[in-house]
Amino acid sequence: MAIHWFPGHMHKARKEIAEAMPQIDLVIEVLDARIPYSSENPMVAQLRGDKPCIKLLNKCDLADPEITAQWIEYLEREQGVKAMAVTTLQPAMIKKIPDLCRKLVPERVGQEKKLRTMIMGIPNVGKSTIINTLAGRTIAKTGNEPAVTKAQQRINLGDGIVLSDTPGILWPKVDNEASSYRLAVTGAIKDTAMEYEDVAMFAAEYFLKAYPDAIKERYKIDELPQTDIELLEEIGAKRGARRAGGRVDLHKVSELLLHEFRSGKIGLLSLETPAMAEVEKAEVERILAEKAAEKEAKKAADKLKRSGKRH
Repeated sequence: MAIHWFPGHMHKARKEIAEAMPQIDLVIEVLDARIPYSSENPMVAQLRGDKPCIKLLNKCDLADPEITAQWIEYLEREQGVKAMAVTTLQPAMIKKIPDLCRKLVPERVGQEKKLRTMIMGIPNVGKSTIINTLAGRTIAKTGNEPAVTKAQQRINLGDGIVLSDTPGILWPKVDNEASSYRLAVTGAIKDTAMEYEDVAMFAAEYFLKAYPDAIKERYKIDELPQTDIELLEEIGAKRGARRAGGRVDLHKVSELLLHEFRSGKIGLLSLETPAMAEVEKAEVERILAEKAAEKEAKKAADKLKRSGKRH
């Protein structure tokens, strides 16, 4: 699925983050609890190096709690990483973050110098609401349109902690196609940049396998169909999403399925597990290695051709 999403301000943001990083003590990365792997920007790991990191699995009120627990255990295997599930609907959870920052960087506590943190995350993951909760006032602009924050800002949280906010950055290209679909399913990508039917079919296929009972319950289906398209047709028929002539309106039913998933109406569903991520990471590495080998082979062939012309 081709999605174009690397506007100029994101490119500029990457450069600014790289320049600011040497002065930062700790990174807070906000992930979507339903897709912790797909919403984890590989650029963050490159930019933060070995600095301690808190990974916040936001929107945990929409995710499968069993799978979220698996993710926390999995993410914390990495040195210097602490993971916690949060939801902006429960501010008390978010208010625990400063204490966790102090625990991870104890050498900064009580010093004259402030503990400098930077918060990062892909668009539409709830970063701005988390910042406003931490600050106790509205500082960051919020909205459920991706890419609302356009520039970096520094926020004094009090108690010796300064927080640098960054624009939500997506990476130039997602090498794992399943991840780009999941980002689209959750709404991390502007709806204008995707084909609703295409994305809804991906979601429908996954729900049939992973959450058949939730689908049966929500759409009052006794016998689940076998394929994604059949499921969309069935839901469309049940919900009256029809065109003139009685045919199911696929665009309408696709919108319905995606919106009901995003709002949690289908149930607490996660779109990926750590086991799935391991398989997909290995596949991405294989693809990237193949691409690199092809590039090298082409370079060598071009060099040979040029040297042949000279003789």
